[in-house]
Amino acid sequence: MRPYICLVSKPQNIILIVADSLRYDSMHLGTAPGLSYAESHGTKFTEARSAGCWTLPATASLFTGLMPHEHGATSQTRKLSEHAPTLAERLQLDGFKTYQVTANVVTTEIFGLDRGFDEVHKIWGMVQPKFKKTLRFAVLAGKPRVRKMLMSKDGLVNELSEDLTVGNCWVQNTFEDSFEVARKILQRNEQKNERSFIFINMMESHFPYHIGPTFKLSQKGLKNKTKEIKGLYHLLNQSFLKKDKEYIQPKIAEVIQKRQHESWKILQQKLDEYIQELHEDKNNLVVFCSDHGDNFGDQEWYYHFSNVTDAGNKVPLFWMDNESKTSRVIHTPVSSRFIQNSILKKCGLEHANGTLFDDEQFTLPIMQSYWYDNNGKTMDKFIYNQFCFVQDKMRYVYKNGNWSAARITENSIEPKFEPLPTGVDPIQETVSDLERKSFLIKSLAEFNSFQKDLLP
Repeated sequence: MRPYICLVSKPQNIILIVADSLRYDSMHLGTAPGLSYAESHGTKFTEARSAGCWTLPATASLFTGLMPHEHGATSQTRKLSEHAPTLAERLQLDGFKTYQVTANVVTTEIFGLDRGFDEVHKIWGMVQPKFKKTLRFAVLAGKPRVRKMLMSKDGLVNELSEDLTVGNCWVQNTFEDSFEVARKILQRNEQKNERSFIFINMMESHFPYHIGPTFKLSQKGLKNKTKEIKGLYHLLNQSFLKKDKEYIQPKIAEVIQKRQHESWKILQQKLDEYIQELHEDKNNLVVFCSDHGDNFGDQEWYYHFSNVTDAGNKVPLFWMDNESKTSRVIHTPVSSRFIQNSILKKCGLEHANGTLFDDEQFTLPIMQSYWYDNNGKTMDKFIYNQFCFVQDKMRYVYKNGNWSAARITENSIEPKFEPLPTGVDPIQETVSDLERKSFLIKSLAEFNSFQKDLLP
């Protein structure tokens, strides 16, 4: 059992900051993450994993503390279950004023992730574009849905309405604008002595990975620039799902991965300073994490916004408590979905079993993914749903009725899963704790019942 410091003072403000799509290794790549204040005044989790592998299921898990099969938000259902209470709703009932400041349209009303927020501030409609409209069209045209709209009469007449405006966050940095919006909300509410919960989503680490104030390519020379833009296009469109072809060469994959690392380098100092501003000498709880991580070669695949990742990637997670402001590192594997339970516990509110600081049967990372219908052209070999758990430095994944396993390593690209012998059940053979074994068996049974209706 990991010791948990008994903290009883309810935070004045709670700020949950998410760097969209940021992988744990993109923060490091051989260097420190660059969050000196957060590391010296908070708890760092080195083995945190998301419950989902793209923004909708991952954020829904952050908001509900539930696994995807419990909150129902997947690539097939496309909606958070109305029966899953959100963190914002729970805090709202407790007297907090609740706010979402987002750079990602997925976290808003289109998928039901706005539930419980008194105000949703969509940063793309609040910033002044710093680029030519033609650039915005060019980048957004990489999205299949937007390309379809571009060819329609309505799309041409309405200039793609909000889709075009959302491009403000795709092709320019907006995180400092988000910080300023949140800063003004806090200042206003503190004058009224009102408690605030603010969720901030930053898109700089999301495709196409900002490496400058506005979109630009990282390579020199026309030939290399052409390869880079093609790689970004195929990454976004998940071309590999439709045809057996190596669309992205390993060297280009390294270029794309480095883009996310470079976007993090742009974020890190300003983010660390903002965390310090929110946390130092204040009764505020500040949490920083990623919703999920992109794929830059895991399982020899390269994609963004996909639902076929085996087991999910590690994500960064820092907890800056409102009371205990000492440095701490937790290496035990944990699911980031327990952020919700941990916040509720800090507020003295009823919560489900397990927090980030408990070592119980409920807190082990369980990751799920659901197949993605790529315009009706997804190959049969990618039409499957997956259930994965972490145990004793190993990841075990269940798909198509079979188990596979892969060792957890310190490498940035995690090793491929290898099939286990027929009849081998890692839950029965590797999990000795009876309560944990029972919890896994129950969770897998529920997942299997849920996922059957999501297959063609």
